[in-house]
Amino acid sequence: MPLITFRPSGKSIEVPSNTELLDAARQAGVEIDAPCGGKGTCGKCLVRILDGHVDSSSSLGVLSADAVAAGHVLACRTRLGAEPLTVEVPEASGREGMRIAGGDETALVRGELLPRKWEYEPMAMKWLVRVPLPQLGDGLSDLDRLTRSIQHDWGPQPVLPPLSVLRVLTHALRAEQGLVTTTLIRSSNEIHLIRVEPGDQTVRHYGIAVDVGTTTIAVQLVDLTSATILGTRSDYNEQVACGLDVISRINYARRPERLEELRTRALHTINRLLRQVTQEHTVAPDEISNAVISGNTTMLHLLLGLNPEYIRLDPYTPTLHETPYLTAVEVGLEINPESWVCFSPCVGSYVGGDITAGMLCTDLATETEQINLFIDIGTNGELVIGNRDFLMTCACSAGPAFEGAGIECGMRAAIGAIEWVEVDAATGLPHYWTIGGGKPKGICGSGMIALLADLLRTGWIDASGKLDRTRPSHAIRVQGRHAYYLLAPLHESGMDHAIQVSEIDIENIIRAKAAIYAACALLLQHAGIAFTDLANIYIGGGFGRFLNIEKAIVIGLVPDLPREKFHYVGNSSLMGSYIVLVSQEYHRRQLVLARRMTYIDLSSDPTYMDQYTAALFLPHTDRNLFPSVTP
Repeated sequence: MPLITFRPSGKSIEVPSNTELLDAARQAGVEIDAPCGGKGTCGKCLVRILDGHVDSSSSLGVLSADAVAAGHVLACRTRLGAEPLTVEVPEASGREGMRIAGGDETALVRGELLPRKWEYEPMAMKWLVRVPLPQLGDGLSDLDRLTRSIQHDWGPQPVLPPLSVLRVLTHALRAEQGLVTTTLIRSSNEIHLIRVEPGDQTVRHYGIAVDVGTTTIAVQLVDLTSATILGTRSDYNEQVACGLDVISRINYARRPERLEELRTRALHTINRLLRQVTQEHTVAPDEISNAVISGNTTMLHLLLGLNPEYIRLDPYTPTLHETPYLTAVEVGLEINPESWVCFSPCVGSYVGGDITAGMLCTDLATETEQINLFIDIGTNGELVIGNRDFLMTCACSAGPAFEGAGIECGMRAAIGAIEWVEVDAATGLPHYWTIGGGKPKGICGSGMIALLADLLRTGWIDASGKLDRTRPSHAIRVQGRHAYYLLAPLHESGMDHAIQVSEIDIENIIRAKAAIYAACALLLQHAGIAFTDLANIYIGGGFGRFLNIEKAIVIGLVPDLPREKFHYVGNSSLMGSYIVLVSQEYHRRQLVLARRMTYIDLSSDPTYMDQYTAALFLPHTDRNLFPSVTP
């Protein structure tokens, strides 16, 4: 087997001939991004062969002949021969440090939409019992006595302990003279005993809410005794290296070993964030006795290692919509192994548990006559419209631009991200603000929207997103057929390069906003109502937390309606997961909502492309739809 050595890391590995170079790198622990899922279309997995020979012909068409002649190849399109190889991997832009330490997300949701205190009822509960000491001749085992004590309080239901509990039972019952804290999960006709601790440990009872997003993952630690959110940690989903969107990852997952890699990457991200937030609050992982996970249909399939191939193929059928309760050890979560994991139910191939969780944060979860619209803006745009009489939903592929990915100098809304830009009408020069107030490291989605809106307002871009080349400005640089807008020159930048936005970046934002707006318009068309009929519009998604409605209307991302109709619900997938975690009643409500929803497949509607094409301008080809946006 040939020895493959990677520079500058110095890592090496022996792999069989004909192995794909990208796979060899992954096995060696060398990160090479493949945003297109390894299809060879994005050109981002570029490496250079320093020593040895490979067949580089398949890189032609994406790379120039000069680049191939200089030794550059695409790692996903290159297979190894029989001889040793030395490969140079360019230093990645990296995603380190691009995380936000979350706070109390409940501040983003109207208080009346959250569970009331009397509705706090976690699936897992801690219950203190006094178990009689063993008596000579009573014929009862330790488990018999514990079972009877639990049944004395909860009725004659079977009590089912796993082997891990039985192994500690003898010590637990004798350590404090029979006083033990049990952790119970009560189903319809049985009680599952998932932990036994000696003494009174009822004050230490925790759960986690998890949002598995295409671009980011968030983990929230909750004190289940009071339904208090202790802390939130968020970071990039490590699957990003295998594809920026769900289709790319489905393509990447075609081989079993790659499906397993995607599962492992998602789990590694969750467990890493879990360790961070538990260490921060001095909570042992095995004190966590319940977990609720929400995510789109593809992300949940990949997390569970389910084949996602048929999600993207007509008739678009996932393995499941409603996931049965699984234990933490089955899923791979590093918490109490016997904890039950609840997954928010999905509705269709592209409307997942993140939406059914998010709906719990809106009036769509209540019995109201008013018609409301919920928009979750992220890598995928998902929408729900309805009231107590009907619920309709659809999804569109917005791409990762709103979350900073797919933008040359893009990043998440984290410390160092440019989040607001104002453009001088006379000079075209920018004035920007960064999160945290320091030097800029990049620009996030909300910053891109603010920039485009102000460039349009000041006339420095036209309706198609092209920068004005007719007026001189130190902020605009023309290179060939493309122009660039300079936000921060090198001496102002917090990176080793200037921060700039290309016309390609602008096109990506316009395509993303067109997909969202077109989906809104088509969904309302199916419902037979106009935008003016909407009582409320809820903006969800981690990105939605930072969205400025005025700027979003200027570029045509959301409809031009009275501003008081818009409401932020932040990361509604995470918030909905929290609600389900602390309230079984809300979980039952979530299941009912999911089963009531009618899924509209945009790909089968020929008018969607017409709506999308019309929205590929700022704000729209029909300016009458945006009366408050001045030309």
